[in-house]
Amino acid sequence: MPTEDQFQAVAKMQQYILDHVNEEITMKDLARAAGYSPGHASRIFKELTQSNPFDYIRRVRLSQAALELRDSPRKILDVAFDFVFSSHEGFTRAFTKEFGIAPKSYSGHPVPLRLFLPYKVSHRYLERLKGEDQSMKSETKGVFVQVVERPQRKAIILRGMKAKHYFEYCEEVGCDVWGILVSIPEALYEPVGMWLPESFRKEGTSAYVQGVEVPMDFDKEVPEGFELIELPPCKMMIFQGEPYNDEMFGDAIEEMWEFMKKYDPKLYGFEWADEDAPRFQMEPQGYRGYIEGRPVREIRR
Repeated sequence: MPTEDQFQAVAKMQQYILDHVNEEITMKDLARAAGYSPGHASRIFKELTQSNPFDYIRRVRLSQAALELRDSPRKILDVAFDFVFSSHEGFTRAFTKEFGIAPKSYSGHPVPLRLFLPYKVSHRYLERLKGEDQSMKSETKGVFVQVVERPQRKAIILRGMKAKHYFEYCEEVGCDVWGILVSIPEALYEPVGMWLPESFRKEGTSAYVQGVEVPMDFDKEVPEGFELIELPPCKMMIFQGEPYNDEMFGDAIEEMWEFMKKYDPKLYGFEWADEDAPRFQMEPQGYRGYIEGRPVREIRR
């Protein structure tokens, strides 16, 4: 079983890759960041990420390049050079092999792609520790609450089978769904994990799904296996915790759930309306705090 030092070493290599993605990266650079020999650093990286370091770097660069091509009018050659590809031809071959579409075709007509958004091994390690030590807790922090209006809209979702939360969902459908959702240019907001109300589910499918909301007039290609559903207008009560260290994401989520369990919206003129729309969670990112939304309805007096 990997040790804490090994998890930390691979986490440092992952961070080094993100910090230097537009520069040449050698195995010596990664080994120096990890504090191990190049051979040992390469072995533990592959063990914990299921990818050798250079395949991993290539896929990270190609996915970031795809977003650049989607969102900017820059020339393909300039993007290729930015992400350390030495030629237009080499970049085109790598991009086409990774995504099944040439960069020129994609930049002219962006379609959903399966982007590579690797999971942080530091998160995996903290989840393992929590399973071993139920006493792991961070101190309780404040929560900001607001109500927002959501218009009538659609959502592109991928259903699971029995999943009730993120980790079960990953086991059922894989952890790369997010990469596809991030690539959809018409998205109204960032991708989210959703708990579907009973009326939105299909027999034999999961309560928890991942998806992204798009406008009502969305008429573009839906990724294979995904589904386009309609969401009615609603009010969402948004809960946002204080910033936290990324390694403590599990505690941040549990603390928010404890807070929401005790929270009474009637004090502010609302009631829970869980059948009106999916409850959702945004991607845990420590710098902004954990964010979750639950549908509410105004109490008529």
